[in-house]
Amino acid sequence: MKKIVRNYLEIKSIKELILPKNSKNNLKIKLLLQPDFQLNKFLYKQIGKKYYWNDRLIWTDQDWIKYVSRKNVFTYILYEDNNIAGFFELIYHEEKKEIELAYLGLLHEFIGKKLGAYLLTEAIKISWSFKINRIWVHTCSLDHPNALKNYLGRGMKIFNHETIFRNIA
Repeated sequence: MKKIVRNYLEIKSIKELILPKNSKNNLKIKLLLQPDFQLNKFLYKQIGKKYYWNDRLIWTDQDWIKYVSRKNVFTYILYEDNNIAGFFELIYHEEKKEIELAYLGLLHEFIGKKLGAYLLTEAIKISWSFKINRIWVHTCSLDHPNALKNYLGRGMKIFNHETIFRNIA
């Protein structure tokens, strides 16, 4: 059994967003206008394998299609020099006027290039276009060692945490 600490974070105003110090000109974020379950599935598996993302590993292709086709799910792709570098998924909860940042991550070969701060900053900026009251996310001790620091560094605040024990393989 492994002890896992899960932190829930939120940001309640675009004014609370702390911009990263460095920005690169060769980066862009694009919304997937046509849902592409294969791309979501690929990014989830490739990025998540190191961090024990496993809740979707049992999904069938039909499960993936159903998920990415939902009207409230938005997938954004990060490109560096036209190469896919990472992604994030936003789930818009209209009734609560909030965005859940479901997944955010970089492909292995793009880690260490200071792209995480840019990716998270853009996810927060884009989320406010939905006319919401807050954005929330959870991260855990299995995620990249800089994940929590990145969320806090962009102005997000911890509003809850929990400790769980799981068998991880």
